[in-house]
Amino acid sequence: MRAVIALGDGTVDVVEAAKPTLGRDTDAIVRVTTAAICGTDLGLLREPGRLPRGTILGHEFVGEVQSVGSAVRGIRPGMRVVACDYTACGLCWWCREGAHWHCPERRFFGTGEAFGQTLPGGQAEYVRVPFADTVLAEIPDGVSDRDAVFLGDLVPTGWAALERAGLRHGETVVITGGGPVGQVASLVAQATGAGPVIISEPDAGRRDVAAALGATAVSPGEAVGVVHEITSGRGADVVIDGVGGAHGLDAALSLVRSRGRICSVGVPHTDRWDAPVREAFVREVTLSFAVGDAIRDRDRFTPLVTAGLLTPSAVISGSAPLAGARDLYARAAAMTELKAVIEL
Repeated sequence: MRAVIALGDGTVDVVEAAKPTLGRDTDAIVRVTTAAICGTDLGLLREPGRLPRGTILGHEFVGEVQSVGSAVRGIRPGMRVVACDYTACGLCWWCREGAHWHCPERRFFGTGEAFGQTLPGGQAEYVRVPFADTVLAEIPDGVSDRDAVFLGDLVPTGWAALERAGLRHGETVVITGGGPVGQVASLVAQATGAGPVIISEPDAGRRDVAAALGATAVSPGEAVGVVHEITSGRGADVVIDGVGGAHGLDAALSLVRSRGRICSVGVPHTDRWDAPVREAFVREVTLSFAVGDAIRDRDRFTPLVTAGLLTPSAVISGSAPLAGARDLYARAAAMTELKAVIEL
């Protein structure tokens, strides 16, 4: 089969790789029909040594089930499915608590050992999916692959951030970063009852996308002034940090109101943040972090997509067949694509 692999130098290629086979009786083999390039893929490629040469990339994918292990009960061959971006057993204490990211059996598709033990990804013609009954979900009729591919990572990330921040109807939401995470978080906020939604983003093209998708789009230099104007000087009720690390968190603190809530979902690329703890204490700011969990939340957000109230495919800016993945990755890395998908 053909697959997109990391070359170990920050670039990718499309090569012939061994077709996966069932390894356990809880596995499924999925023939991939659409996969997406994620900012996490690009970030890991930029970090020397994070992705060994030959790593099959991709954790956002949908496809058709080809075969299942003898213990799989809810997933069957021929079913159109979307995968969560990581695996979980579905049985342990963490899974029963709805915290699948912390399952000891977690494997993150296509990211090498960056988040645990390695598991080949879904930017390939076929992918092996462990714990298929837990990790996979059937795609409802009428939901396109282009929308469904975002139900495993992007939509659950925005959903988890807003839920962790305790969003209430009518509240003002600011999102730092107009990349795919920020844009989809904005769509989720609008679909679930937020008041004004503001995206702070330095790139003018991405601000145009945010505005077209219903947000108030501002540059970082304008953000504090615009937010204070909208909120009569209070600041935002909720700030979603889609940037991560010190830069995103510092920006979030400047935008949130006293007793407001910040949730960070941007993957940090530094280990430390020199937090202004006295200011945060005096202002009673709540700070949290969240990782999306499609397994836990998909039964709540998928109906929004089925009903046409949430259209995550609106963030797609470019696509290519598998053979064009190398060029598509280059465009995504250069930020000339907002969100790129590979259609097999």
